[in-house]
Amino acid sequence: MRKVPAPERHSKARRAVRTGRPPRKLAGEVDARILDAARRLFLERGLGNASVDEIARLARAGKPTIYARFPGKETLFTAVVLRAVLASIERFEIDAPTGASVDERLKSVGVNLLKRVLVSENIGMIRLAIAEASRFPDLATRVTRILRERGEEAEGRLLGAVAQSDKLGKLPAFAPERLATTTRFFRDLVVAPMFLRALYGENLKVLRAEIEAHVARNVPFFLAACRHDGVT
Repeated sequence: MRKVPAPERHSKARRAVRTGRPPRKLAGEVDARILDAARRLFLERGLGNASVDEIARLARAGKPTIYARFPGKETLFTAVVLRAVLASIERFEIDAPTGASVDERLKSVGVNLLKRVLVSENIGMIRLAIAEASRFPDLATRVTRILRERGEEAEGRLLGAVAQSDKLGKLPAFAPERLATTTRFFRDLVVAPMFLRALYGENLKVLRAEIEAHVARNVPFFLAACRHDGVT
């Protein structure tokens, strides 16, 4: 039997390590690098001007690796947005409602939600999706659907929990079959006005300073509608 020299054995060992599917942890690190690089370049240059070559260089990943995970830039952009949305929702749900009364707890939900929404990166990605809607017709629709569906699920859970901590939970507006509609009314009154102002380019620092006053004005109106069965 031929004895394999030590350098050759080492070379074979190195080649063996480099072949096959990477461990899950390493694959996750590659995904994170790709998404981080894509987010940075999308925000700096726009979807149309950010190339996969640049993303690959910044992420220290090959183009085949990127295309194996994300077939195109539109898919990659959607993944970037989805990751940002899920991270914001996770942080939002950690912020447990505070306050002695249901009014105070609902206000804390509104304040925490707007603080998570009115972040420059989040607003920048949504503006970019809207700006690229003519080039990628399905992109803005897909992004807004993700934002709406994932956001409403998280907000509905929190609103339902707050309502059940008070006699408010017995009102028809918070019945399981109507909670989704009630949540949309909460978003329309408390979240949407400031969110739209941010999309239209108003200064985020100024908007964030107005959050508490805005929520304090609108939550009582929302509660009055719920108590008088106005949310249908």
